[in-house]
Amino acid sequence: MSADYAAYDRGVRLIDSHCHLNAERFDGDEEAVLERARTAGLERILVPGWNVASSRRALDLVDRFPWLDASVGVHPHDAAKVDDAGWREIAGWATDPGVKAIGETGLDYDRVFSPIPDQLTNLRRNLELALETGKPAIIHVRSKAGSTEAQDATVAALTELGFGSQASLAVFDPDRPPAVIHSFSGSVDYARRVLDLGLAISISGLAFRAGEEATAEVVPLVPAERLLVETDSPFLSPPGAPRGRNEPEWVRITAEWVTARRAATAEAVGDGLVGAYEQVFRARG
Repeated sequence: MSADYAAYDRGVRLIDSHCHLNAERFDGDEEAVLERARTAGLERILVPGWNVASSRRALDLVDRFPWLDASVGVHPHDAAKVDDAGWREIAGWATDPGVKAIGETGLDYDRVFSPIPDQLTNLRRNLELALETGKPAIIHVRSKAGSTEAQDATVAALTELGFGSQASLAVFDPDRPPAVIHSFSGSVDYARRVLDLGLAISISGLAFRAGEEATAEVVPLVPAERLLVETDSPFLSPPGAPRGRNEPEWVRITAEWVTARRAATAEAVGDGLVGAYEQVFRARG
């Protein structure tokens, strides 16, 4: 065990910017999971919805556990499944004080569980809701191996809707990112493009997988105030975490990995992660 990992074990400040505690795998076990997260040093967790039912559960969890934050939106996998009535429900919840972001939305050209035209329409309406509410969008982006199609289409949609321009600056403070690239996957060039638009980047256990080696080069490039870590629980377990159900406590493994690549102390990175979370999501006290 490295010195930094030992420091994280002792409770260096941490956050989880993307945890699906509203997933069925956590049913009835939320309190125990959150107790372990607190012991690991986590101060804030954002619970994103991916469709109508999961967005409702995210809001319910915020009511039960006030140190959590919620996000509501439609994932690309569900883009063709959420009808107009369902979208109106999500748009209505977006103004709730417990909702700090819009999403999880985005584009998935790898698995394509919803047709690409539906994914693009869904992405745009989620991004428009983010601009309307002043709450950052959480964006999932996956391309097939060796392709950059989804990354290119995401940047095009963001640019078309005015992210990084005066349109977004009119809604978001200049120092507040209008969107987060969740569970970063892509090249250094792609990272530079989204950073140029003012976006934040969140690092997950995906960074440890073969084919994602570029993320190690991206981490040092991200300004501290726009760098987040996440588990994407119950998915994307990092090495050393249970593979069957990832939990927010294991974000410390990814935070240790980020710390090593930024050549910083665990304490400095931990403070930066908490500060970035508060900057991006304007967390409640």
